[in-house]
Amino acid sequence: MVKKTEGGVTAAKGFSAASAAARIKYQGRTDMAMIFSASPCTAAGTFTRNVVKAAPVIWDRDRIRENQPVHAVVVNSGIANACTGREGLEYCRQTAEAAGALLQVPADSVLVGSTGVIGFQLPMDRIRTGIEALVPALGDSLSHGTDAARAIMTTDTHKKECACTVEIGGKTVTVGGMSKGSGMIHPDMCTMLAYVTTDAAVSQPVLQKAVSAIVEETFNMISVDGDTSTNDTLLVLANGEAGNTPVTEAAGADYEALYEALRAVCRDLAMQMAGDGEGATKLIECTVTGMDTLEHARTLAKSVITSSLTKAAVYGSDANWGRILCALGYAGVDFDPNDLQLYFVEDAAGTAGNGGVPEADSSKKMLIFTDGAAADYSEEEATALLKKEKVTILAQFHMGAETATAWGCDLTYDYVRINADYRS
Repeated sequence: MVKKTEGGVTAAKGFSAASAAARIKYQGRTDMAMIFSASPCTAAGTFTRNVVKAAPVIWDRDRIRENQPVHAVVVNSGIANACTGREGLEYCRQTAEAAGALLQVPADSVLVGSTGVIGFQLPMDRIRTGIEALVPALGDSLSHGTDAARAIMTTDTHKKECACTVEIGGKTVTVGGMSKGSGMIHPDMCTMLAYVTTDAAVSQPVLQKAVSAIVEETFNMISVDGDTSTNDTLLVLANGEAGNTPVTEAAGADYEALYEALRAVCRDLAMQMAGDGEGATKLIECTVTGMDTLEHARTLAKSVITSSLTKAAVYGSDANWGRILCALGYAGVDFDPNDLQLYFVEDAAGTAGNGGVPEADSSKKMLIFTDGAAADYSEEEATALLKKEKVTILAQFHMGAETATAWGCDLTYDYVRINADYRS
């Protein structure tokens, strides 16, 4: 059973973190972070499918494909190191070499990440100075992890981290993570960066299989603005210090336990990013049930949370269910609109481990559309539900048993304001 605990990337045994102010773009705040494990880590990752890939994506992808043991990750905010040509990739190598030398680990065991403005070269003098400050500041306290989560923020309004524990083979295994992402969020793998650490012992092929599957139901099910970043990266590091018997097969109780713990952290981080979309005031959750295929369920749920008209209606607390129905209708999935129920759900709490499906207590659901027409509902009560910080939509079909949940945010005036002068 997965249990939530305190912390982020330093919650798992053997992981330390640090933050530093390198003045890469921002003044008066930290803008570099490091994660480190003295024990070599098995690493897995997923990356953007955008044809235009940032240099750190290429560097990390190659290290993962080569199944290199990993000791550290160095991340900067402010400049994305994207669309920077051969020079940008060379700067990744130089960053890894500088960190590796100070940490006394191979450069190929250091992964890198960048987020911020596209098209600018990294100021390597400041990057090196930042690394020199990060290494002696490494610590394994929960606050060190929190500080690292803050350092990678760009337009995020708050840090994003979470952790949980699970029993595997009689040993307590911890999974912790941090992420950033507020704008240019429409992952397709998977500007989002996410780093997950665990002290579980697990083989690289098994870890990669789990991560690739988990990302499809977590990070790939969120959207803020429909823009897939050049830098989207999810990295998962496992150092084995929990002492469990290594998980070497993608089946069985041990694998399922690890999968659920990784999924819980990724889902939590994904929801935090969706709710902190640029200018957002509300998190939107849409669950589709009763679909014939999982692919169709995911397509429909994501169509609703990416609809600009639906997002604007939620911002205005306007129960304009026609926009939801419209978004379902143009998603590319055939269904009978006369055999569909739409609900606003008052409270989706307590659904962890239930696939995101709101529990069946009818007192917590307001039927707004059924049998091809509006249901008899109170506009005032519907508006009250839409004024909450989390707005939950349930679309109930009767075509099969598949369920999917997607997360987004409302569309506000501030989204345009933030992005109209992002480079200023």
